[in-house]
Amino acid sequence: MRVQLVFGVLSVLTVGLTACGGDGESAASQEATASQASSSQQSSSSVSSSSSASSRAGYYATKTNYQPQQDSASYEAAPAGYVPVYTELVARHGTRGLSSMKYDDAVLNMWTQAKADGALTTLGASLGADVEAIMKANFLMGYGVSGISTPGYGNLTQVGITEHKQLAVRLASRQAALFASAGTRQIQIMNSGQDRAVDSSQFFANSLAATLQALASNISSPVIDRYQLYFHKLKASDAVTDTSSTNYAVYQASLAYQSFAAATDSNGYGTEVAAKIAAVRASTPLKTAARTVLERLFTKEFVDKIDAGTYTFSNNSKRSYTSADGAFTNTLTGDGKTKIAGIVDAAELIYELYIIAPGMRNEVSVDFSQYMPLEQAQVFAYLQDIDDFYNKGPSATEYGDITYKMALGLEKDFFSEVDNIASGTTTRVARLRFTHAEDMIPFAAIMGIDGAATQLARAQTFTYDNNPWRGEAVSPMATNVQWDVYKSSSDGSLIVKMYFNEKEVDFKPACASARYATGSHFYNYTKLRACYLGA
Repeated sequence: MRVQLVFGVLSVLTVGLTACGGDGESAASQEATASQASSSQQSSSSVSSSSSASSRAGYYATKTNYQPQQDSASYEAAPAGYVPVYTELVARHGTRGLSSMKYDDAVLNMWTQAKADGALTTLGASLGADVEAIMKANFLMGYGVSGISTPGYGNLTQVGITEHKQLAVRLASRQAALFASAGTRQIQIMNSGQDRAVDSSQFFANSLAATLQALASNISSPVIDRYQLYFHKLKASDAVTDTSSTNYAVYQASLAYQSFAAATDSNGYGTEVAAKIAAVRASTPLKTAARTVLERLFTKEFVDKIDAGTYTFSNNSKRSYTSADGAFTNTLTGDGKTKIAGIVDAAELIYELYIIAPGMRNEVSVDFSQYMPLEQAQVFAYLQDIDDFYNKGPSATEYGDITYKMALGLEKDFFSEVDNIASGTTTRVARLRFTHAEDMIPFAAIMGIDGAATQLARAQTFTYDNNPWRGEAVSPMATNVQWDVYKSSSDGSLIVKMYFNEKEVDFKPACASARYATGSHFYNYTKLRACYLGA
């Protein structure tokens, strides 16, 4: 009941901010406890569901550990006379540790000051050791793990490695007949070129090779494609001069998006979003939630000093950790850019550790749920979601496609691969791509996947009551979109089925006429292509 009250406050808050012309958000992530698997599977089993927040346990947002969303035994069978001819996938990297020494160091510096001041509660006294345990695990993340070349922050955890290994096994099982008839056809691996995606692609490929041993030699060395798989951060060195190419359009869309994200776009949309986020961060409900978290750990006087700006902290330490065997030492110095300049900052960074800890359960044993009560976890998850909704997801209707147009290259490539099959080019049996949340979220939006693509009027503010978008459902770790392609043995026509996190889903509503049959998840490819690409 108290959970419902918290989100009632947030709903009132955002309505009030909309009326004032401002509105806002914050950032967050996730964690995975033993209970998370069942709770997150329940909460995201229907991506389009707008169920009340009280039914969503954990509140890990886009750091939710991956779970397939449908039992494969319930998949719709292909119509009679159709045989599998191709499959393709794009997936986010698996669960990782912290991306760099920032949240942990800033929180540990705050805790150290509280200890010096004698300002720790009984619960707060245990926080420091747990933060340092997480920090050490991240310093050494991947050390001694085959397939991880550079240990340290940002690497996949054992949970993340397993996510992609199992995803590969399930793909091989679902398309056993296709792979059994593959012959010499190639299985192509692609990634963004960034470490987590590179490693995810390799763990996936190795697992696929072990599962499909007869096809191990068919699996290609990874190909890097930034225009498809890292389009949110294209830079000058990625510039394209051929104005007729898709990559040129992707590059221009990336530049426009980056201006929006930096709040430097000429139409002021980015500034408007930043103002929404700042307003929410400064709101009374957010400060109340932050105080609830902090005053369980520190004395009120200490929290007051943070609130007043008397105390500020950042990730400015130099720290060093050595592996148990003494063979590897990692020394890092914080850049000072992650700051605690108020109580919302302080509680938010504790939330960042709360959401990352479950995915690190094989590397370190800490229970951060004791420091982040569920009611407050959902408040900070909402902040994560509103930020991602506006800055990566469908965003406001009036903003057009500024946040997802850059995914058009990936969208076109999905269709291009099926075009090859339609034209009789069958060199490949599969194309498997590995990317990041910043690219998966726009792709889900441009594809019009239910629950991932609903825009909101500019005058409104995103809440869980007025929009179905949820980070835990749209982009958990290892989130993926897969297409299976089937060919008629009689007339050669193609049909396609799409899976979102391994659940059969519909293509965008505008393409309903391309559906193979009423209620079917299979679509006539020719009609589907015309619906999306206009030809």
